[in-house]
Order: sequence, then C-alpha cells, then structure tokens
Amino acid sequence: MPSVHPEFEIKYDVDDAFELPSLAAVAGRREDGVPVVEGEAVTHRLEATYFDTSDHRLARARLTLRRRTGGEDAGWHLKVPDAAGGRQEVRLPLRASTATVPAALRKLVWAAARGQTLKPVARIRTERTVRHLIDATGQVLVEVADDRVQAQRMSGSASVPVDSWREIEVELRGGDRGWLDAVDAALRDLGVRKAQVQSKLARVLDADGAGATPAPRSGRKSKRSSPKSPAGDVVLHYARQQVEQILTNDPQVRLDIAGSVHRMRVATRRLRSALQTFKPVLDADVVTRLRAELRWLAAELGAARDAEVMRDRMLTAVHEEDRAVDLGPLGNTLDEEMARAYRVAHDGLLQSLDSERYRQLVLALDRLVSHPPLSARAQRPAAEVLPRRAGRAYARLRDLVDAYYQEPVAGGRDTHLHEARKAAKKARYAGETVTEFFGKPAARFASAMENVQEDLGEFQDSVVMRAKLEELARRETVPAAAFAYGRLHAHEERRAELAVERFKNSWRNATKKSLRAWMN
Repeated sequence: MPSVHPEFEIKYDVDDAFELPSLAAVAGRREDGVPVVEGEAVTHRLEATYFDTSDHRLARARLTLRRRTGGEDAGWHLKVPDAAGGRQEVRLPLRASTATVPAALRKLVWAAARGQTLKPVARIRTERTVRHLIDATGQVLVEVADDRVQAQRMSGSASVPVDSWREIEVELRGGDRGWLDAVDAALRDLGVRKAQVQSKLARVLDADGAGATPAPRSGRKSKRSSPKSPAGDVVLHYARQQVEQILTNDPQVRLDIAGSVHRMRVATRRLRSALQTFKPVLDADVVTRLRAELRWLAAELGAARDAEVMRDRMLTAVHEEDRAVDLGPLGNTLDEEMARAYRVAHDGLLQSLDSERYRQLVLALDRLVSHPPLSARAQRPAAEVLPRRAGRAYARLRDLVDAYYQEPVAGGRDTHLHEARKAAKKARYAGETVTEFFGKPAARFASAMENVQEDLGEFQDSVVMRAKLEELARRETVPAAAFAYGRLHAHEERRAELAVERFKNSWRNATKKSLRAWMN
C-alpha cells in the first residue's frame, strides 16, 4: 500500500557563492524561545526520472510523478497539491521495472492523464546537502536542503540538456508553521527570494517553452467581459471551472484528503445544474447524457460525504451532551460506528472512481470543454438568453416556498422544504454561472440564494440526524444510552425549528425585487 506524507515547503533560487547561515540562529526570531540545535550536515546524490504524458498533462495539473534513487526516501513518489497550499506525497518502494509506473500511482493520476501513456519526460540529478533544525527532544522541526541540480528534458529516446542551477528547499517536518516562517524570514533578510518556479520539473519542462503549451482546445475562447459576450462563452467558462475542480479533486478524494469529497461533489452538482439551467445553449442530446452521468457521480460522492457529515455532526452532538450528562462509553461506541460507516462509504466511492463508467465520464467532460457542443443560440448575446433562464430557476424556488406555506400537514411541509433547498441551490448556481459577466447584481442574487440554501440545508441535516438517532435508539439495549439518544433527538428538533426561523428571514431578504432587476 502507498504511504502518504503531508508536505509544506518553500524553494529559493541562490547562486553558487551564497553561504547558508546557521539554522539555530533562526530560533531567535520566535517569541517562545524554544531551544533548538542544528544537526550534522549530510550529503546525498539523487537521480530522479519524471513521468508524464507526451503533452505534460500531469504537470499542468500540478502533479509530480517520479522514480528516484539515492537519499533516505528512494522510491516512486507522487506529489498531490491540496487545498491548504501544501502537498501530499505518496510513496511506493522501488521495484525491478524502471520504466513502468506502479498500478496504484497510475490510478491516482488517470483522470489528469485521461488514460494516456505515462513515459519519462525528464531526468534530474541532484547533489543534496541536508541540514536539520532539531528541538530538545530530538524531533526534527525543519529540513533545509541545499541542492545543486543538473537536468535533462527527455524527448522520445533522446535526452536534451537543459540547465544546471542551485536552489535551497526548506521543508516543514515536525514543527508548526511558525518554524517555516522563521527560516523564510532569515533567508529573506539575506536577500534570498523565493524561486519563481516551485518545482524542478516545471523548470525543466518550461526551459525552452516545451512545457508551456496549453492543453489543446477548440471552440470559442471565453472573453469574460460583459453581458454582450456570447451566451455559450459564459456557460462554458463556468463549466470549465467546474470540470477543473472535479479533476483536481480526483486524486485528493482517492487519498482521503480532508474536504476533497465535498469539493468534488459541489463541483459535480454545479456543473450538472448549469447544464440543466442553461441547456438551450448546448446540444440537447449531449447534455442529457452528461447530466445523467453527473447525477450518478454526485450520488456516489454523496454517499461518502453524507457519512462524513453524519459522523462529524453526531460526534459533535454527543460531546456537547456529554458535558451536561455523563454518557459513559456511548461516545466511543458512536465514534467507532461512524468511522466504520464512513470507511465503508469511501471504499465504495473508490470502486466507482476506478470503474469504466467513471473513466468514460472523465473523457466526456474533457470533450465538453475541448469540443463544446454549442447550439445555434449559444452565439446570441448572454443578456438575451441567460438572465431569463436564471429567472426560471428562481420562479421554481418561489413556487415551492409558496407550497410550503400553503401545506397544512407537517410532514408535507418538510417535503416542500427539502425540494425548496434543491431549488435554492440551482438558483444560486445559476447566479454564480453568470456573476463574472453580469457583475455585482448577479453576485448579490447568488449570495441571497446561498443563504436560503444553507438554512434549508441545516434543516435537512437535522431531519437526517433525527432519523439516524431513532434508528440507533431502536437498536440500543442499554436504557441509559437510549435515553441519551432521546435527548439528542430533542436537541435536533430544536435546531430544526431554529433553522426554519432563519430560513423565513433569509427568504424575505431573497424576495426583494432589486435582487432580480438584472434578469429583466
């Protein structure tokens, strides 16, 4: 199994004459006065072969895949960016083959590579001198690597000499981010500046422009300027953003990076909603098939996301209640059960992401943005086509809210709120789709719809939570635990009531005519 390691680092360009100062001296920049020492310098000779597609799709997705020998971490490495600005490094041991990427890593990059063959694109040799900043317990806080690099770009069976340079790489190991900041400040005071390119591979591929070629696309490029832009450009600009989010989060979801399932699910829903709301600008047959597959993907992501939300919400509720009433071992039992439910859901999601159905969907998304199936109406000005479609999304929401107020049965009212939440989400996404072109009026509308959606989402989460609590209480054989579930159920009922009250207020604000003036 691959091992995964979080990574926070900064790279600096330096010349051959630069003298690296004592690392221990940077400790004085911290107010806490933690005693540290500098470990003995060690020099390694590293050789890495980097793999990518012929058109460098992994590099454009900020994924770095290499086979490295030498040093303390020789093996296959895949670096995956995360939303926090750091990276996760996936490691596998070296194997007999030097030219075949391990299957586990090929899965992780399939979406970015679109199934294309991965082959060597660069070879980099590095003489690395490593120094460590160590605290009193012996823990390594920061690693500073002084690298002298020789690089070659590989084209077919030939190697093209590119460049040689020196760089310093500062990586956080066991300390807090403050240590990284302290070393950074010390280097900056010496006139050192961050490298313009934070990746050796990116520097090699871009050495003569070879790696700077954008992914091939056809179709009109979005002007992103005004409501006079063609309607198709507006929708495609938004669609491209969502496709990029889906594909960017694919490896993060596979590695179970925090928040990745949610981000990928939201992007999937946004894209599907935009394709539905603004379907007149796209070929109906293509969009219908694509929306169906996006619905499937959203459902697969939803199973894992719902399990994640239920786990977090349930454990928070139990811990809050435990401060008021001693729940005994109930918290630990629930923690184990919720964690197990999430793991089962996430494992199921991984099976879906490895399926041929998902791979065909990825290729269909690629075709959507590279060869957009635009209709004749796509060439008309956005102001003539799109506001009207956003207005219809709002009208659907308004009708559902009206039905809620007219419904005399409590259960039926809950159903109307659930449908209104989904309609509010579509109206919000409709506003977001056109915000860059229609400006603040569309942004204010989208924000108002988001407030309605969040309040109704809080209500729906409570509905699901109460159903789960009832299920757990029915299975429980210990009276004290069953009573605890009852208390939690009562708290959720109150949360639902408060969510409905907030919704009523947010809906009053959302119905202001000024929010929809841009639709006329």
